Formats: sequence, C-alpha cells, structure tokens
Amino acid sequence: MPTNEKIIDDALGRIAAGYVFPERTAEIEGSLRRRLAEGAYDGLDGPTLCRTVTEHLQEVCPDKHLRLLWSDEPLPPARADDEGRAAFLALLRTENQGVRRVEQVDGNIGLIDIRRIADAGEGAAVIGAAMQVVAHTSALVLDLRACRGGAPEGAAMWCSYFFHDDQVHLNDIHDRTTGTTRQFWTAAHLPGPRYTDRPVYALTSATTFSGGEDVAYTLQAHGRAVVVGETTRGGAHPTARHPITAHVLVTVPTARTVSAVTGTNWEGVGVAPDIAVPADRAVDAALEAARAELLRRS
Repeated sequence: MPTNEKIIDDALGRIAAGYVFPERTAEIEGSLRRRLAEGAYDGLDGPTLCRTVTEHLQEVCPDKHLRLLWSDEPLPPARADDEGRAAFLALLRTENQGVRRVEQVDGNIGLIDIRRIADAGEGAAVIGAAMQVVAHTSALVLDLRACRGGAPEGAAMWCSYFFHDDQVHLNDIHDRTTGTTRQFWTAAHLPGPRYTDRPVYALTSATTFSGGEDVAYTLQAHGRAVVVGETTRGGAHPTARHPITAHVLVTVPTARTVSAVTGTNWEGVGVAPDIAVPADRAVDAALEAARAELLRRS
C-alpha cells in the first residue's frame, strides 16, 4: 500500500508534467511539500487525504479541475487515450447521449434537459433528433442545471444549432501537452434543423460544470441565449485523469478554453446568470421571460 507521501509525490509529478499553467507548478509543489513536512497528511485515511490535498491544491491554485479523488471501487488500470475515449462513449450510450428529456410546454416553448455533453460524432443523431422535436416551437429552454461536463466538440455542436451558418468562431482550446491551439467554429452541416431568430434560455445551477458551462457561456457571450438560474461551478479546463493507486486518482487540467468573444473563460468564476434565481425556480423564471419576450415580439 503506497504511503501518503508516495501518493503526493506521484500526484505532484503528474501536475508538474501536464498542468496547463507550468509557471504555477513550483508554487503548488512547494505548498504541498511544506504541509507534508509539517505532518499535515500523517495518518489520514484515503478519502480524508484526497479531500485535504484537494483543499490545499485549490488554496494555492483555485482550479476546480485540479483534484485528488478517492474511489471506493478499485480504479481500472491507466488507459491509453483511445481506451479512455471508448469508456466515455460507452457511458454516453447508456445515458442517451446526455439528453434526458425533450418536451413542448404551454405557449409553444420547447425544453431540452441535457445531463452530459455528448461526443459530436456518436451523439450527433440524438442531438439532431432532440432539435427536430423542438423545431417549430417559438422559444427554447436548454436545461443545463444537472449537466456536469462532456466533450468540447459536442458543446460546439449544440451551440451550432443557434447560428445561421458555419461562420461563427466560438472558442479556442490551447493544449499544453501538444503545444497546439484548436479553433472551434459553428458546424456547416447538422443532422437537425437550426434554431435561429427565436429566443433561447439556458438554465444553470451551482453544480453546472465544465461542458455544460461551455454551452451556457458561449451562447451568452455571443448574445444567443439568456442564462437563467445560479452562477455555475467554474471549471473551464479540459482535464486528464491519472490513477495513482487502486483507489486514488489525480485530475490535471492540461488545456484551457478561450472564448472568441470575451478573450477569457469561466474558470474559477463560473457563468453568471442574466436572470438570477434559485435553481429550483429557473424553469418557471425562464418560461415567464420567454412568454414575455414572445408577447413583445408579437
């Protein structure tokens, strides 16, 4: 059984090798090693160690994707990138590509409940089918309150439906490990009808995270959606997951997202709503706003 010191050593090695802001790694390492020398981690069981180290990591570097995590179930061996992607795609298949519910409510308003942001390849048909159901509604609500992440390519596909063509630059992702920058633009071809020139509302909560935040932030920044609900959790960095022991893994942000509109992202601050209400009131608030807007346009 690895000692707590060995777990921290291995985690720091992964952070030093991959963290998206290499200039921060010396400060991170110095902080954890100082606490290690002071005995802050002596005798801590696995779950407590992970919670404590995560708190200390985020004190020195408030990046919500930078974490030490405990798993009660044994973790699978470290996977190659293609194996990790295969596991992610398999999970999405069991969850209907992240689309939990699609419906039409009174006032000819569509509502799509999105729990994960699917891969743009395998998820395209389900996303297109959801958009087909709401194609003739007068306004649309995207419920992202329980959405905790997913694929950047899928976020770009969801956003593409709300613009006329493929000429909108959404954001860029700068990757430290490859030294590359990937641009994300609206898609030229979509498997469902575009939803343009009609009001769109994105619902958020304090647990909306990562890919869910990407959709809300991008549509808000481009003036294409009104965000309703709570400020989101604030995680904008694509992240690698590295098993350290059979039950401990470290998550290391390796890239950063930059909006083509704002020049920044939602890391650490979250997506601030345009209409601030408790998450459990967001549906009603969005429907009220949608009906008022449709009345104004009539």
